[in-house]
Amino acid sequence: MPPIHQLPLKAAADTRWDFAALGEVMLRFDPGECRIAQARTFRVWEGGGEYNVGRGLRRCFGLRSTVVTAQVRNPVGLLVEDLMLQGGVDTSHVLWREDDGVGQASRNGLYFLERGFGVRGALGSMDRGHTAVSQLKPGEIDWDRLFGSEGVRWFHTGGIFCALGAETPAVAREALRAAKRHGVVVSYDCNYRPSLWRARGGRLTATAVNRELAPFVDVLFGHEGDLATELSDATNGPPAHTPESYAAMAARLTSAYPNLQVIATTTRRAHTANRNDWGAYAFAAGQLHTVQEMRDLDIYDRVGGGDAFAAGLIAGLLDGRSVDHALRCGLAHGALTMTTAGDSSVATQAEVERLMQGLDAGVQR
Repeated sequence: MPPIHQLPLKAAADTRWDFAALGEVMLRFDPGECRIAQARTFRVWEGGGEYNVGRGLRRCFGLRSTVVTAQVRNPVGLLVEDLMLQGGVDTSHVLWREDDGVGQASRNGLYFLERGFGVRGALGSMDRGHTAVSQLKPGEIDWDRLFGSEGVRWFHTGGIFCALGAETPAVAREALRAAKRHGVVVSYDCNYRPSLWRARGGRLTATAVNRELAPFVDVLFGHEGDLATELSDATNGPPAHTPESYAAMAARLTSAYPNLQVIATTTRRAHTANRNDWGAYAFAAGQLHTVQEMRDLDIYDRVGGGDAFAAGLIAGLLDGRSVDHALRCGLAHGALTMTTAGDSSVATQAEVERLMQGLDAGVQR
C-alpha cells in the first residue's frame, strides 16, 4: 500500500523537533527479582506513557524528541531530569516548581513495579498524587512558541495525562488546538487506567474526555482493547478482540470522526507473566492492516511495550512509509522493548529492522 499522504507532515528541515510529548515523567523503582513488599534495594529508571514514546523515537530511531512536563526542583526531580537527558530527550520545556521541603504544595511522581513470573502477574504500586504535572493549568505553556517558532512535526499525548488532574484535560485540549493551528500531526493514546480515573467518574469520564479531544487527533492508539469502549458508549459491551470486530469498531469511529487517519492497537494474550502472544492492528483509509502475530513471545518486563509499539509506528509514518511497514516496525520495537528491564527501549534500529524481516504482513480487509 502506498504511503499515507493524508498526514500533513512538515519537512524535518523546517522544524526543530520531530516529536514532542505532553505527559508526566516519574521515577520508577524496580525491586529486581524480589517482590515490592520484600525488597531491600531498588534500581531506578524514568518512565511515563507519553514520554516513553519520545525516548524510543530518540534512542532507537535517532529522531529529535522533546517533552513538555513539570517537576519539582529537588534531588528527585533533578534525578529524573538526568535520566531524561541520558535518554536523549530534550528538557527545555520542563516547567520547574519550587520545593517546599515536604511536598505539600507539589511533588514528583514515583511508582514501584515488580515484573511477575509465570502464574504471578506483574504488580504496580503508584505514588503520584498531587504531582507537579497534575497541577498544570491552561495558559502556563507557550504552545505557539513550541509549535510555531520552534516547529514540531508530530505531537503526542494521551489518556494517562488527562487523568492526572482536574485541569489536565483542558491543558491537553489547549495543546491539541494549538498543534492543529500550526499544522502539526497529532496522536493520542487512550491508555485507560482504572486507578487513575476512579475518583473522577471512571470510564464514563474518560469516554467524555476522549470524545472531546478526538476531533483534533490524526492517529489514535488503543491499548489492548480499551479503545473499543473509550470512544463509543461505555455500555456497548466488551472491547474488540478479533480483526473483524476491530475493523467494524474502527470504521464506526472514522465515520464519527473523519479526521482520524490511522487507528492502531496492540493485541496481547498472556499465557503467563513471561510468555505472551503479541500482535497489532491498524485501520487506515477504510482498510484493516494486520501483522503476523508473535506467538509465545518471551517477556522480561512488559511495561512500556505499548509505548514502544507507538514509537515504532510513528517512526515509520514520519519516514513516509506504508501502514504495513509502520505496523511491523511498531510490533518489532515493542517486542524488543519487553526483553529488557525498565519502561524504555534500549533496542537499536538495526535490531528492529532484523526482527521486522520475519514479520509478514497479514490480511488486508
